[in-house]
Amino acid sequence: MLSAHGLTCVRGDRRLFAQLDLSVDAGEWLHVRGENGAGKTSLLRLLAGLSQPAEGEIRWCGQSIRDSDSPYRQDLLYFGHHGALKEDLTAMENLGFSAAMDGIAYRDGEALAALYKFGLKGREELPVRVLSAGQKRRVMLARLAIRKAKLWVLDEPFTALDVKAVDLLANLISDHVAGGGMAVLTSHQTMPIPGGRVIQL
Repeated sequence: MLSAHGLTCVRGDRRLFAQLDLSVDAGEWLHVRGENGAGKTSLLRLLAGLSQPAEGEIRWCGQSIRDSDSPYRQDLLYFGHHGALKEDLTAMENLGFSAAMDGIAYRDGEALAALYKFGLKGREELPVRVLSAGQKRRVMLARLAIRKAKLWVLDEPFTALDVKAVDLLANLISDHVAGGGMAVLTSHQTMPIPGGRVIQL
């Protein structure tokens, strides 16, 4: 289980939120909502361990994610609002690079299937720089299909996607949760995914 206790987030001289508690267990997902500037991305970055709270603690299976022996990094997949794609690499090469960074085995067939699933057949060997914004987003989403992480932390994953890709991603998240996975995501859309709870910032 992922849990956060008494989280306070400060940016500059502004307090975004204070004393926030949350938890998500296997088979559950959280939908973080709020106005622009409310701290949604900041909260997800805290949960991903990319920044530190002014106060409070985040735990994974009861252990602080800051402990050196915590398995949290191996169990987490973070999908930022601004994707970390290498523009000069192809879609396939980007998935291979991500797999290497995540420390997981990379299988060409599985990666191709993921790219095809997100409508990138015929574009898998093109440099990412020539792809549209929506296609780049699909390359990043293909990573979800090949990364066997227990917890997905997703910042605005539906941005720049067409209707078909939105449905594909919603089904992918739904299948992940139904299989005992967990997800925390931000989105301005209403999510047709069962098992969810809303946190309003």
